[in-house]
Amino acid sequence: MRTQVGIVGAGPAGLLLSHLLHLEGVDSVVLEARSRDHVEQRVRAGVLEQGTVELLEAAGVAGRLRRQGMVHHGIELRSGGRRHRVPLTDLTGRSITIYGQQEVVKDLIQARLEAGGQVLFEVSDVRLEGLDGDRPAIRFRAAGQDQELACDVVAGCDGFHGVCRDAVPEAARAVFERAYPFAWLGVLAAVAPSSEEIVYAASDRGFALHSMRSPELTRLYLQVDPDEPIERWPDGRIWEELQARLATDDGWALEEGPILDKGITGMRSFVVEPMRHGRLFLAGDAAHIVPPTGAKGMNLAVADVRVLAEALAAWYRTGATGPLEAWSATCLRRVWRAQDFSTWMTGLLHRAPGDDAFQRRVQQARLDYLATSEAAARSLAENYVGLERV
Repeated sequence: MRTQVGIVGAGPAGLLLSHLLHLEGVDSVVLEARSRDHVEQRVRAGVLEQGTVELLEAAGVAGRLRRQGMVHHGIELRSGGRRHRVPLTDLTGRSITIYGQQEVVKDLIQARLEAGGQVLFEVSDVRLEGLDGDRPAIRFRAAGQDQELACDVVAGCDGFHGVCRDAVPEAARAVFERAYPFAWLGVLAAVAPSSEEIVYAASDRGFALHSMRSPELTRLYLQVDPDEPIERWPDGRIWEELQARLATDDGWALEEGPILDKGITGMRSFVVEPMRHGRLFLAGDAAHIVPPTGAKGMNLAVADVRVLAEALAAWYRTGATGPLEAWSATCLRRVWRAQDFSTWMTGLLHRAPGDDAFQRRVQQARLDYLATSEAAARSLAENYVGLERV
């Protein structure tokens, strides 16, 4: 097999990159280890920055998003039973849209297949070769056969646990990471959301988040210990803890319903530098992970491939290498901005083991400042909705 850009991973990063390249007349093949059904059903992020929505619209894949996505103009912060709304649009002129990552994946797969694109699912034994030369190749197994995909460049969009990052020699990469002393227990419940906007709650019992996936589905999270077995969290205990952490002093009520899915995810920050090695370009979770508190993960992946698609298109059109050479540094500026914001949001809202009364008072002072200072609220808002260019 032969193509111009070989893409490993059929998540939002790999699929969107393939589609953006198609619009520029550049051929690609996407390889994915999982089945189509798996990647279309796995529940992940759901907050899209306005810039992400605008890019999907420009790429012609936002029809369903516009019909089903929920546009939000603010978020709510809670602590000590008090509620404070941060008016994102009033402060920045921009908004966010709630639309599940799995829905973005469905839309992109459909667009690629309708355009005649090649997306190969359930491939295995993926190996990258020739990354230091001008004729890289991806070897893999599909349908029980060994195959080779020759290409000009490889885009590693296969996530944190994928094979592409490990194809970079250890001496050629620097890793920066932090593991957090807590995790998120996430549940999807068949009940209408109890709030029109996302709610972030800090309490002495730990952090809680109320979000949504549709007018009929609520997405909720609880801070738990990183090694907490899911078996210790029957549905009744989950609702009891959510009620306690999200409670307000003005009579607000959290509606309960059947829990359809639940799981525990550890929290970490991770960045690899540079994001390029020879003809290999790492994008999305293959290159960086952020705590989910700042709602940046999928949006960073989209930003990575937007810049990469522009750089590759320029290279194929004119032979210009400057944008490709600057790609890693360009993306890393946004990545570190997002790491800073996500780390700050995490510290603002979570209770860490060992936090004493002093730390709790400092945390409350920060929340009070956000509720009384337009400058502080504006800084949170502009980072949350996404900086247009970094």
